[in-house]
Amino acid sequence: MVDRLSPILQALPRPAERNIAVHVTPAAERAIRSGHPWLFDQSIRRLSRHGRSGDLAVIFDRKDRFLAVGLYDPDSPIRVRILQQGTPAAISRAWFEQQIATSVTKRRPLLTDQTNGCRLIHGENDGLPGLVLDRYADTCVIKLYTTAWLPHLPNVLTALHDTVKPERLVLRLSRGLQADPDQLHGLSDGLLLWGPPLDGPVLFRENGLTFAVDVVAGQKTGFFLDQRDNRARVEPLAMGKRVLNVFAYTGGFSLYAARGGATAVTSLDLSQPALETAVTNFYLNHHLPGVAAARHTLLQGDAFQRMEELIAKKETFDLVIIDPPSFARQQAETERALAAYARLTGLALRLLPSGGTLVQASCSSRVPAADFFDTIYQTAQKEKRPLRQIERTGHPIDHPIRFAEGEYLKCLFAIV
Repeated sequence: MVDRLSPILQALPRPAERNIAVHVTPAAERAIRSGHPWLFDQSIRRLSRHGRSGDLAVIFDRKDRFLAVGLYDPDSPIRVRILQQGTPAAISRAWFEQQIATSVTKRRPLLTDQTNGCRLIHGENDGLPGLVLDRYADTCVIKLYTTAWLPHLPNVLTALHDTVKPERLVLRLSRGLQADPDQLHGLSDGLLLWGPPLDGPVLFRENGLTFAVDVVAGQKTGFFLDQRDNRARVEPLAMGKRVLNVFAYTGGFSLYAARGGATAVTSLDLSQPALETAVTNFYLNHHLPGVAAARHTLLQGDAFQRMEELIAKKETFDLVIIDPPSFARQQAETERALAAYARLTGLALRLLPSGGTLVQASCSSRVPAADFFDTIYQTAQKEKRPLRQIERTGHPIDHPIRFAEGEYLKCLFAIV
């Protein structure tokens, strides 16, 4: 496998032979001992040398005792992403194999003849900060969020090949990495690392439904695997109902609602290509009675504007699902995000009759769950449309949380 990748791998930098010794503040010591995966630049008291991205940084406490080892990134406020804490270890191919095998083993209960897609590695929360691995049938997608992984990519890829054994592996890069191609050493977003060339979307199964995924250019790695459990919760709520799926993307919630017996489903999204994939997903599942019977309507455009138009036309729905993108990528955007959630709640409540069901989610780690839920309930009170909670949900098992900043997904199911 390494031989087949040699043109790519040979262009990548090699890890430095000499590690960086890092001494940190008392607060950082406490955070690292508690398992936090990040060391921020302002928490560093002293460096033995200034390194390159991907050099190994060994962190010591005030008494020069080993604390952790991680990946150094001189261009990020997260200066070190911690790989190993507490006990020293050689960060080698064998180390990566062990980490990957541990993560994959935890997901085995999810993978059945009905579901062959899930997240295999959830970055920081699986001990590999800044790296995600998603599986779609026999295709895996690895996504990187820092150049610090590049010198270690040969070892990681070999470990993936030997441990996961995917037929095909596709590389995705965060927007931050794509913005600085000079640091990528010839790598590019959507690069096929190995396996047969792609001829159209990848097909995979989730709870017995078939989905088409654009692993090369789709959002994230092509699909939002983290909403699998919430999609399944929507299915029994949809029987006999008219459903509006806002920020529908490729129609995941829409398809579950249709199989659950919805009479009509409207998929609303800004992206026309995403909506076209939603049509494909309905076609792929047309053999299912509920999917065949449901009337599926596409509505392309800005979600806020389209919802206002539906209200003006006095349209109503029995079930409204709102699963927007992250409105707060930085802490300074939190208030604006909460205002957007409030506005969406208000619009949804004007489209729902008494007894209707609201499903509203947030995928922003910058917005605390308590603030998100409070915003929804306060808006409902202002609209004089109080809500009765069915349940609140968080992360599925393939998206585990090991530190506070890693918690991003929350969803409310409620009756008007």
